[in-house]
Amino acid sequence: MEKELLHLFDAAKKAADSAASDAVSSNSPEVYRCVDALNQLKDFPVTYDTLVSSKVGKKLRPLTKHPREKIKTVASDLLELWKRIVIEETTKSKKNGTTSAVKVEKLQKPSAVKSEKLSRTESVKVENSTGDSVKSVKVEKREANGDTAMDEKRDRSKLETIYKDERQASNVKKSFQSPACPPKLTSMVKCDDPLRDKFREILVEALSKVASEADEDMLYQVNAADPIRVAVSVESVMFEKMGKSNGAQKFKYRSIMFNMKDPKNPDFRRKVLLGEVKPERLITMTPEEMASDERQRENKEIKEKALFDCERGGAPKATTDQFKCGRCGQRKTTYYQMQTRSADEPMTTYVTCVNCNNHWKFC
Repeated sequence: MEKELLHLFDAAKKAADSAASDAVSSNSPEVYRCVDALNQLKDFPVTYDTLVSSKVGKKLRPLTKHPREKIKTVASDLLELWKRIVIEETTKSKKNGTTSAVKVEKLQKPSAVKSEKLSRTESVKVENSTGDSVKSVKVEKREANGDTAMDEKRDRSKLETIYKDERQASNVKKSFQSPACPPKLTSMVKCDDPLRDKFREILVEALSKVASEADEDMLYQVNAADPIRVAVSVESVMFEKMGKSNGAQKFKYRSIMFNMKDPKNPDFRRKVLLGEVKPERLITMTPEEMASDERQRENKEIKEKALFDCERGGAPKATTDQFKCGRCGQRKTTYYQMQTRSADEPMTTYVTCVNCNNHWKFC
């Protein structure tokens, strides 16, 4: 059951990562695939033990802050559903010996005026949000001489104090819970080759920086990962597929080493550490694919600008009033034509507005 749950969540996570791109609209197929997978997770029979062992609840939290509103809403509903399951099962398992009762008695103020005393008993349940325990607070009120409002305020303040104490105790308990993950390596796993050991040390040094660069939402995943284990795995696959770092693939080694150590490329290190980029995929990535998102956008803009300048400066321009600019509405334009397709196809016309420098093309 746990493998099926993780497989279904991985499908939703991949679709969510694809839908997070700026080029993807809110009605794209990636969004609907992610929403469909999350809806299937709602109907999936999960238990408290399954959620704890798979840690899928922690992995779901980033999706509740997804830029796409549909994914964000469904992920929040799914997280609330799993929380209720955890609370119900925990309450049932701990119903014997964990429920405590607190009785708060309010004494009437002394008064010289005799009046009829009305007593009222109320039972209030204070339920912890984590489902660790349920406390039943019995409040006995003795109202007299118009002190009802003051008594209610005092009762409310005492209940709030008890609730805050419960939350603080649950937070302290959470901080001492250790995640169910394999123990981290405390020292480097070395081999007989000093070149391989040096490359592993460089990878460990780069991957260890991720903990100080990660956001709060990703910090628990980063702390659960083992930089030494990941570095050894990456180096072993590279050595198996490409040979030594001073051999024919030394430039590939240098490219990976440069991007892993690049201070402006924290996303690449994080993806490698968390397993989003597998070692087998890493050795086939180009330098452009390993570059940061900001660098990839800059390279794309440079290529587009160079292509346009090349096309614009390749042929002489002619002035005409046959074309109307869609931006400013003026008819003062220049144009030129180039044969960009096969010889039997019409030429491509490039038009530039003299007034606002808007440019477009058509065939």
